[in-house]
Amino acid sequence: MWPVATELFDAELGARATTPATVAAATTAADRRLRFDGVTLAYAGEGGTVQATERVSLGLAEGERLVLLGPSGCGKSTLLKAAAGFIEPAEGQVLLDGRPVRGPGPERMVVFQEFDQLPPWKTVRANVAFPLRVAQGLGRAEAEARADEVLAQVGLAEFATAFPHQLSGGMKQRVAIARALAMRPRVLLMDEPFAALDALTRRRMQQELLALWRQVGFTLLFVTHSIEEALFVGSRVAVLSPRPGRLIGELDASAFDFDQAGSADFQAATQTLHDWLFP
Repeated sequence: MWPVATELFDAELGARATTPATVAAATTAADRRLRFDGVTLAYAGEGGTVQATERVSLGLAEGERLVLLGPSGCGKSTLLKAAAGFIEPAEGQVLLDGRPVRGPGPERMVVFQEFDQLPPWKTVRANVAFPLRVAQGLGRAEAEARADEVLAQVGLAEFATAFPHQLSGGMKQRVAIARALAMRPRVLLMDEPFAALDALTRRRMQQELLALWRQVGFTLLFVTHSIEEALFVGSRVAVLSPRPGRLIGELDASAFDFDQAGSADFQAATQTLHDWLFP
């Protein structure tokens, strides 16, 4: 079923499509910042062991924005957790700069979907500065100076002394992004960070994320259920099959931006990803 969809996709979009075989070859390149090498992931469920993914091979170059797209339960978030070091592969390995990931580390920061991931008793500045003091050992003045720098980058400089309960959902997510970027990670991991936002706020946050990426140039692994969001946020989109998640193929989305949502190329890419997800 899935290889047929891949062949149709190649015929329609040519070089913009890649099959699982060519993806596996590409991800062996030495310049990959983050790499999934034949990764099978499993976890304990109520009825026994649940296999989330099967032998997924993917590479993410420095400065790239890779989006994982697939149906619920296909292992997207589980792959992200493996990249964060929260889960060990049952088979294969996750590599960061060529070295196996053995656990969490400040070089990989995670932004989750939930708004309330900020300690409510700390100000915005203190929320961003706290991990810098604990994980990197910075003094108060240096940590707060870096916090102010990234808060300005995400447009929240004037809210540095506010508390989380005084912020909107979108503003809280910007604080979470600032807190992650303040650590200067090699890879930013985002697990459906805008899924709970209303449509207008979600689009604004997508635009702000890309503006911040152009300014800072971080490497991004992003999980979503939305085809449109995948094409907007990603420079590349990797599509997974239903559980256990297998790599169906990839799409180069680097040419798309918000102004091209109605273009023929954007609509063709949207339809092809839809056909991959619903063959």
